[in-house]
Amino acid sequence: MRDFAERLLAWLIRLAFAALRALGPDHASALGGFVTPRIGPLTRNHRHAMENLRLAFPERSEAERAAIAREAWENLGRTTCEYVHLAALFDVEGGRVEADEATFARFAALKASGRPALVFAAHLANWELPAVAAHRMGQPAAILYRTPNNRHVAADIIALRAPIMGQLIPAGLAAPIRMAEALDQGLTLGMLVDQRFGRGPRVPFFGVPAASNPFLARLARRFEAPVHGLRAIRLPGNRFRLELTEALDLPRDAGGKVDVEATTALVNRIIEGWIREHPGQWLWMHRRWR
Repeated sequence: MRDFAERLLAWLIRLAFAALRALGPDHASALGGFVTPRIGPLTRNHRHAMENLRLAFPERSEAERAAIAREAWENLGRTTCEYVHLAALFDVEGGRVEADEATFARFAALKASGRPALVFAAHLANWELPAVAAHRMGQPAAILYRTPNNRHVAADIIALRAPIMGQLIPAGLAAPIRMAEALDQGLTLGMLVDQRFGRGPRVPFFGVPAASNPFLARLARRFEAPVHGLRAIRLPGNRFRLELTEALDLPRDAGGKVDVEATTALVNRIIEGWIREHPGQWLWMHRRWR
């Protein structure tokens, strides 16, 4: 019975994906941006979003925080409906994606170095685009991703992602080993690091201690690999800007090794800065500080 239910759900999702493909990237994005701001505030997740916004922006009014939450719901809907159009969205020549010369130069330098590197991103704008960008720019990369519980849906997601993102590493018990193997192979390893990680160090995020993911810092300590941040920014007209930071100057302990907790805190500060610039483009519905 369970397998039948999972197959039925996978079939329904395939139908939804087919409908979104038929709409094209602009209309699909607009549909998501229209629906979710009307449905999202009726859900329990909206309460989580407002709690998070009160914690992060105590100086703002409730109306201002509600406006940010509404924009965040719109961004989530757009991102969800853009999923089947990721390949089309990454269109530099057509003007859908832009980046400054420094970002293009850093991508080129990473590719030319042949060395492993670590790249972190956050659930901002369309957070799938940075992985697509690295692959399309010829960067040999491996991406850490969360596998859907439904194995049929998971297979469809892998089939969709693999051609446009490169090597995929599912989150799980074997993930640290596979991430280390990717770095041993000289790949650039990308991961989203802005969600709660219960077993991680509690370091400040918007001034409040938050359990944070230390894997990036641990790998930087082990491999002495450069660490960069990569973000997408949603622009008007269903366009995006990509920004790749220069290699971070990582804090070190008395022995000269990368300090894991201090590096995790540094990454949190960078992501916090990104969110403060465009607060309506972050995934506030996640229970980051629970």
